[in-house]
Amino acid sequence: MDFPKQFRAGIEAAKEANFIRKISAENIIICAMGGSALPGNILKAVNKSLKLTKLPIFIHRDYGLPGETSKKSLVVCISYSGNTEETLSAFKEAKKRKIKIVVIASGGKLIDIAKKNKIPFIKVPSGIQPRCALGYQFSALAKTLSRMGLIKNIAKELLILEKDLQPKKIETKGRNIANDLTKSIPLVYSSEDFSFLAKIWKIKFNENSKVPSFFNFFPELNHNEIVGMAETRIREAKRLFKVIILRDKNGDKRILKRVKVTSEILKNKGIKIIFVNIQGKGFLEKIFSNILLGDWISYYLALSQKINPGPVKTVEDFKRRLAK
Repeated sequence: MDFPKQFRAGIEAAKEANFIRKISAENIIICAMGGSALPGNILKAVNKSLKLTKLPIFIHRDYGLPGETSKKSLVVCISYSGNTEETLSAFKEAKKRKIKIVVIASGGKLIDIAKKNKIPFIKVPSGIQPRCALGYQFSALAKTLSRMGLIKNIAKELLILEKDLQPKKIETKGRNIANDLTKSIPLVYSSEDFSFLAKIWKIKFNENSKVPSFFNFFPELNHNEIVGMAETRIREAKRLFKVIILRDKNGDKRILKRVKVTSEILKNKGIKIIFVNIQGKGFLEKIFSNILLGDWISYYLALSQKINPGPVKTVEDFKRRLAK
C-alpha cells in the first residue's frame, strides 16, 4: 500500500549520496540479479519511450562483467541485500579493472566495500523483499544517473506517481483476476516493448504465489509457442495453463491483430484468456500501475492457497547450500 512513497525515498537517498559527480561514459552496465535487476529493465524501457539518454544500457545477470564493458563504462551494481554473490563478483572485477562504479543497496558487503574504497553508493531503506523494493531501487538509479549527467532527470515525473498511483483502487481488480487463476499455471504474454512487464509478473507469481509461471512476447511467440499451446495432446495442459495478455490498446496495430488472432485460436482450443489493458496517463504510470496490479494478483493468489507471499524459502535454502 505504501509503494508510491518509495519513489521519494529513493530519490532522497540518491540526493544524499557522497562521491557522486558528473562523469563521461560510453555505456551503462547494470549488474544485478533477481528483483534487483528489474530497475535496469525498466530503465531501458523508459529510455526507449522517453529518450533519457543516447548511451547504450546493458543488463548483466551473471558473474564478472559482460563483453560490452570497457574502461569508459559506468558499472552500476544493484543488490538490495548487498550480499548477492554474482553482483559482488561484478563489483570486484570492475574495481580490479579500474572502471567507474556506483552501488545501490540497503546494506551488506557492497556498501561496506564501497565505503572503504570511497566509491559512490546509494543506501536505500531495508527490511523488505527485493522484489518489493522496486520503487526505491528504480528512483535511486534514475536520480543517481541524472546526477552523474548521463540521463535526463525524471525525479519530478516520479514524484507525481506518489499521488497518481492509488494501489487501493487496483486491489479489487487484482483479487478478481486471482480468483480466475486458482489451481493454474499463468502464462503472461505482451508485446516485445512491454516484455519486461510480463517478466515482472512471472517473477511475482513465482515468488509471491509460489507457482510455476512463464512469459513470452509478440510477435516471437507466434512462431513457436502458439504451436505447443494450440496443438498439445497433454489433456492437463488446457486445464492448467491460463494465458494473461498484457495489452496496450494504443500499441502497434500489427501486434494488436496478432493478439486478437492468437486469442481466438487458443480460445477455440479450450484455453482461457485473460486480457489486462496497460493503462495510465503517461509511460511511467502505465508501467507502475501495471506492476501494482501484478502485485495484488500474485498476493491474492497466494492467500487463496493459504500461502504466506513473503518468504522465499527455496532461494534462501539454495543460498545456504551454495555457501557450504
